[in-house]
Amino acid sequence: MQNTDILVSGGGIAGPALAYWLGRAGFTVTVVERAPAPRPGGQTVDLRGAGRTVAARMGLLDRAREIAVEQHGVALVDGKGRFTATLPVDAFGGEGIVSEIEILRGDLADLLYQASLPGTEYLFDDTVTALEQDDDGVTVTFEKSAPRRFGLVVGADGPHSAVRALAFGPEADFVRPLGLYTSWFTTTLPLDLGGWYQMYNAPGGLVVSARPGRLPGEIKAGLSFRSVPIAYDRRDVAAQKRIIADRFAGAGWETPRLLAAMADAPDFFFDPLGQVRLDRWSRGRVALLGDAGYCATPLTGLGTSLALVGAYVLAGELAAAGDHRVALRGYERVMRPYVTEAQKLPPGGAGGFAPSTALAIRLRAASMRSMTRWPMRGILAAQFAKAGNITLPDYPLPAMR
Repeated sequence: MQNTDILVSGGGIAGPALAYWLGRAGFTVTVVERAPAPRPGGQTVDLRGAGRTVAARMGLLDRAREIAVEQHGVALVDGKGRFTATLPVDAFGGEGIVSEIEILRGDLADLLYQASLPGTEYLFDDTVTALEQDDDGVTVTFEKSAPRRFGLVVGADGPHSAVRALAFGPEADFVRPLGLYTSWFTTTLPLDLGGWYQMYNAPGGLVVSARPGRLPGEIKAGLSFRSVPIAYDRRDVAAQKRIIADRFAGAGWETPRLLAAMADAPDFFFDPLGQVRLDRWSRGRVALLGDAGYCATPLTGLGTSLALVGAYVLAGELAAAGDHRVALRGYERVMRPYVTEAQKLPPGGAGGFAPSTALAIRLRAASMRSMTRWPMRGILAAQFAKAGNITLPDYPLPAMR
């Protein structure tokens, strides 16, 4: 690559991680992010398997442990709040449904953002609107900034990737819906969770959850439901909240209080769950990373690992090859088997997470109670072990310690 300027679209997890490693390799990196600043808060994400190894190679694992959310594990509850099944955090060696290291998304993003400084330029409150490739590079048009030239553009901008839409085609061609919608928000509602991530299932494929945040009194709430595709405006938050309120009207447990808290939540998020699948993650001088290229959905618990490992491998291949064509082929070769396994949903898939009938809800609780016993333990151990099923190459990428 004669032009070693690289543009990364997306300032969440994958983007800053890639910027960190590219900076260590001597590339000049610019990250463009639509938000006006690094996004704080958010829900918890898992740091597990090879993703944990990458964090250690970055010298960030100890700090990640310090800012992790303390949780005892996951507990299923009935309409009266009684536990029907539990899985403690130390099950499966700390790599179970609730990982030993769970971090608020915003906290991990900030950790990676700070690690990428001062060698990374950030363009906040902006986005890519056009890409024009030629043999020598990519001319990028931004919504607000002046057009610029880069040797390579990487879309690390999530499942609704603007870069993917510009370089590969419409979202509908690559996103496979799971028939599941989810919403998240933060509240200080006084719920006595006892340190557990509590989850309540109601007939009709409804899931209500509440888990401890990192700050005292902070609750991270979730409301998810199974559905055929529904039409809604992604920019109309009030309408999205009405969808949730209508779907969950009459549901038990703490649902009425959570719906009331949702009305004023400033960080409300709503989106369908879907996996992103492409035959190739690059087209010319444009490549995809993390959820933009291979979103596995939160049902797998592997999105963060895929983002961190993908960033390390992509930067490593670019550093080792010196030719973007060779590097992008290497990136595919190393990552494809890992991604393929990671995208396999846990037993039951969306139906296992959000069962539709009272009988299926009871069976879900029974299944969780049997998770640490044979034969379920062996089946799930293989599922959780997928986070580490990759041999990370030793690239010429010196960590900053």
